[in-house]
Amino acid sequence: MNIFLRRIIWLIILVPAIYLAVLWGNIPGKVPMHFDFKGNVDSYGTRRDLLILILSLTVVNAIVYLVVSNIYKIDPRKSAALNKERMKRMAFGVSVYLSAIWIMLIYEIAHNDTSMTMKFVFVAMGLLFALLGNNMYNIQPNYFAGIRLPWTLENEDNWRKTHHLAGRLWFFGGLMFALIALLLSVKVVGFFSVALLAILVIIPVFYSYNLYKTSKEVKHEK
Repeated sequence: MNIFLRRIIWLIILVPAIYLAVLWGNIPGKVPMHFDFKGNVDSYGTRRDLLILILSLTVVNAIVYLVVSNIYKIDPRKSAALNKERMKRMAFGVSVYLSAIWIMLIYEIAHNDTSMTMKFVFVAMGLLFALLGNNMYNIQPNYFAGIRLPWTLENEDNWRKTHHLAGRLWFFGGLMFALIALLLSVKVVGFFSVALLAILVIIPVFYSYNLYKTSKEVKHEK
């Protein structure tokens, strides 16, 4: 990740708090604070609650970025250092995703219309999965990111094949989900999101285990 992106990320992380300050005069006294799975508001708070929430989430976003982008430093595996740039890109993507959601929420609260909040969250989630999948494709073995299973961590060939599959699955699955979220209702997309998470996790795990089992059987035959 180039120097420009490393510097601008801190502005991106701070933008929700800055944006809230700019629109503070337009924020109503009663604001939506939580949404159900269908996108309906099920909890309200005050402007002060919103301020505390955004400031807290800004701090959390900064911590997430710092942890994810530097986690390779404490990974004992020698190949972990090769993931340095990849981890920084993933950290950048996650922080942009989080900031975008907070900005969208503030915008809709200020304009007294939160009908698009959950749809935006789902579309952004699909794009985030696509970004992670693109970076997962060639990620090197490590203890903190990727499909970390006993048999992937102990066998580099298993790790490589599993992440080649998972990378493609997450990339194309994420793009497809973003398109579905854009076209269908929030209620329908909510069910799709559960199925998506199950598919993105279960298929690579079963594939990896099958590789492990096949490899074990071949060794026994020898």
